[in-house]
This record gives sequence, C-alpha cells and structure tokens, in this order.
Amino acid sequence: MTLAYPLDDHRGARPEAAITELMDRVGVRMTFARNEEIYAQDDQVEFLYRVVSGSVRTIRLTSDGRRQVGDFYYPGDLLGLETGPDHRFSAEALSDCVVLVVKRATVRATAGDAALDRAILEATHRELERTQAHLLLLGRKTAQEKVAAFLLAQAESSDAGAVELAMGRQDMADYLGLTIETVSRMLTQLQSQAIVEFPSTRRFKVCKWERLEELAD
Repeated sequence: MTLAYPLDDHRGARPEAAITELMDRVGVRMTFARNEEIYAQDDQVEFLYRVVSGSVRTIRLTSDGRRQVGDFYYPGDLLGLETGPDHRFSAEALSDCVVLVVKRATVRATAGDAALDRAILEATHRELERTQAHLLLLGRKTAQEKVAAFLLAQAESSDAGAVELAMGRQDMADYLGLTIETVSRMLTQLQSQAIVEFPSTRRFKVCKWERLEELAD
C-alpha cells in the first residue's frame, strides 16, 4: 500500500515533522516527464518521495493486464512509506513533476526508528481511511454517484472557482472502476442537469453544490 498524507499541518507534535524537515535538508530533487515511472510495482522499498510540483498517480496492473489507479498525489503529499518491503503499486508522473527523494535508510538513521515508525503508523491510519472511502466508492455507488463523488472531492480540494483536473478520462475510469465510455456518459448527464459545467475537457466548475453533494453521499 502506498501511503501519502498532506504536509500542510506543521504542529510541532506531528511525528512526520522530523522526516519532512530532513527531506528538505538532504533530499534530492528529481524531475519526471508525464507518464514517466517513478518507482515500479513490486520494487523493493528503498526511497521516500514527496511531490514538490505537478501530480503523481499510483497504479497496479493485475495478472490479466487490467489497470487499477490507486490514488492521486499532489504537491506536499508524501509517498513510498510502505508497511512492507516492496511497493504494492507503481508510481507514475501524471504530469511533468518535481519529486523530492531521500533514501529510507537516511531517514531512519537521522530521524530515528521511533520517529519513522510513528510516521508510518499515522500515515497508515490516514491511508486506511482513504482506502475505505475508495472501496465504498467502487462497490456501493452507481456510476453517476461515483463520478459525482470524484468531482466533488476535486472541487473541495481547490480554492479556485474553476477546477483544473490533472487526470484524463481514462485515469478517472481506472480509479472509479468504470469504462471510459461510462465516465464520459456520466459527465454528459451531470452537465445536462446543470450540476457541473465543463468549459474544456479538463476544466470544470460546480453549478449546483447541494445536488452534487446529494449524489456523492
């Protein structure tokens, strides 16, 4: 399981603060082009990663070649904090991005085992909440409710009136467990009901917040 959590809460008591500060001091900035692999599925865990700019997706390929998008990560998110020795998902640049990279061994040696273990425990708790929400989305919602919930989450995380989507329709489909045709059809339905408006393919704004929240819930 790939773990990520927002780093915008800088209260001194937070256990990940030591890791964050260490990465700022000794981490190496690496640039990745769109769709470039950052680390591979089943690779041994060796580094920790923090998104500086751009966006990242995690994916897992099944034995029959199907692709499942695990989640999307944005500036400030930390990933690569696995609970096991190997990466369950691979990570790819969703757009051109800059990622801060530091060896896990360096973090452990500098921050101490206890600090890293506390960070992993807290990150695991947060990731489990995200995973549970994703499972509910995949298994207990209609196609329209899935798309509505996805758009609502994107809108709530944006301060702007119009929301820029980092991902395309196929990424949305692979995250929601739908076909790209179904995603496109649901977006058309939401627009026809004047719930959302898409001035362009990856740019939308919410026109009826209460209705979108009803569908998402």
